[in-house]
Amino acid sequence: MTASRGSFNHRSVTRVARGVAVAAVLALSLAACAGSGDADRTGADGASASFGDASIQFSWIKNAEFMGEYLADENGYFTDAGFDTVDMIEGPASIEAAVISGNADMGIGNAISTGTIVANEGAPLKIIGATYQKNPFTILSLADKGNIATLDDLKGKTIGVQASNLSLWEAFLKVNNIEESSLTTLPVQYDPTALFTGEVDGWFSYLTNESIDAELNGLNPVNLPLADFGLPFVSETLTVTDDAIRNDREKLKALLVAEIRGWTDAINDPHAAAKLTVDTYGPTFDLSIEKETRQAEIQSSDLVVSSETLANGLFSISTALQEQSIDTLTATGLTITANQLFDLSLLAEVYAENPDLLAYGNQP
Repeated sequence: MTASRGSFNHRSVTRVARGVAVAAVLALSLAACAGSGDADRTGADGASASFGDASIQFSWIKNAEFMGEYLADENGYFTDAGFDTVDMIEGPASIEAAVISGNADMGIGNAISTGTIVANEGAPLKIIGATYQKNPFTILSLADKGNIATLDDLKGKTIGVQASNLSLWEAFLKVNNIEESSLTTLPVQYDPTALFTGEVDGWFSYLTNESIDAELNGLNPVNLPLADFGLPFVSETLTVTDDAIRNDREKLKALLVAEIRGWTDAINDPHAAAKLTVDTYGPTFDLSIEKETRQAEIQSSDLVVSSETLANGLFSISTALQEQSIDTLTATGLTITANQLFDLSLLAEVYAENPDLLAYGNQP
């Protein structure tokens, strides 16, 4: 399989990167010295604004997960928004550490990882939007081995769970009132071969990674998505510092405008987005066009769009989904409020100033 996400342990949604507490102190010191960087800028559309250079930290390698960012770059939307360059920094990496330390203006991660750091470390971070309305974590099984399609199907099964994902797995069992003794949790690493060879019945994984590997290898994958069974939370979240929201507001809004335009193009032509990923932005990662195309299709039809985005635009996070994300964090043992984690005011301003961006589904 190619560039398997399971080869890296950064995908833990509850992992706190080493050095984050130190970085948070650094960020707070920098914030005290920060000036009001938007004083001479006039709008998020970039027409009369110049923001110089910007950077976005990816949590993962340059595969189709970030296809909207590639199209924002390829089609000149970052330039149109007022940026000289936008550096897209590949992972795997802790996006929270990169943003807090000032090494990136924005990071793309998930609500549980960021929420954990905010709750545990008091990190000065906010989520200002989310690409995925539905998180892609899943319990993957195969039709002829495990066949875990419902919660009842978990009984008596052996599930491979990575140490970094154990707290989320335990939260999943808790919210669904599943006794740990009713199944076997097997500590595993990140290579899902044990599932594909039948050594375990299920595997803690990603809809857009191992499940696609199984599909392309003719193994008939069966998914039990966490988002559909008690643990909904937003993912591919756009994370920035509190200081940037205060002092670089127009710059962040300009990034949002370019990102929305890039993702509009991506979901309207996922095949072209996948080809651009493989040929231009991710050629060093030995990506396959088949897998990237399937990921692009799944993202475009199932993860990025929802009734909320149809009503309020891409990256929107409804009040209900914010609270569901907080409930999931609570289930992992953390205490945090929606106001401590989310700030959707910039996105609201972007759509008020650029109402044409709302009609992402009507693009040619």
